[in-house]
Amino acid sequence: MTTTLAFDIETVPDVALGRRLYGLQGIEDEDVARAMAFHQMQAAGTEFLPLYQHRIVAISVVLRRADELRVWSLGNADSDEPELVKRFFDGIDRYTPQLVSWNGGGFDLPVLHYRALLHGVVSHRYWDVGDEDREFRFNNYLSRYHWRHVDLMDVIAGFQNRGRAGLDDIAVMLGFPGKMGMEGSKVWDAYRAGGIGQIRDYCETDALNTWLVHLRFQYIRGVLDATGLQRELERVRTFLAASEQAHLQAFLAAWNAAA
Repeated sequence: MTTTLAFDIETVPDVALGRRLYGLQGIEDEDVARAMAFHQMQAAGTEFLPLYQHRIVAISVVLRRADELRVWSLGNADSDEPELVKRFFDGIDRYTPQLVSWNGGGFDLPVLHYRALLHGVVSHRYWDVGDEDREFRFNNYLSRYHWRHVDLMDVIAGFQNRGRAGLDDIAVMLGFPGKMGMEGSKVWDAYRAGGIGQIRDYCETDALNTWLVHLRFQYIRGVLDATGLQRELERVRTFLAASEQAHLQAFLAAWNAAA
């Protein structure tokens, strides 16, 4: 099996940047974030910040290679953003995995690009479009229509904006747990309250939902047959059942209840 990495990121407003952009030195983080949202509402009619104004606080992955399945969050609860971003791109340089995401092309990867640019994180494999490895000319991470990164939301929608859907809705439609007690809009409040562990757990369950949807996608593509699909789903169940982490046990219980 191709080494595959399903991933998800969680972000908060980059209030340090907000202070510089809008001259808000000496203002509390909460008020800076509120001002950033106000500026964005005035400029674009939405409080959702431009991608370069997001700071990454968690990156979670599901790694599938050979006989291995792993789910974890990069670094630890005390890791700063440069370490998280470096670990992500180091993993690509090491494994050259197929990346799988939900809206990764529209959010996660561009945010990672900006933060790599900010922190000077180097990745030869990720940015290669055939200059170093000729194979990457025809299948690289950056092209929307290549398969080295599969943005499930984009692909399943037929690359049509009007066809897009949220991960939670599609996961629930397929009998998977979906969101469990948190969503992206709550991350900032959880972060301010010191809940980085809760955020990392939530990010892992989103990566798991993404992976499970990917398995179904591989089935309708004919990459997995019915037996292969059930084997891969059972592999996830076995991993979750063996885990001692409460959020993974809760994910399995929610999956069983949905089924």
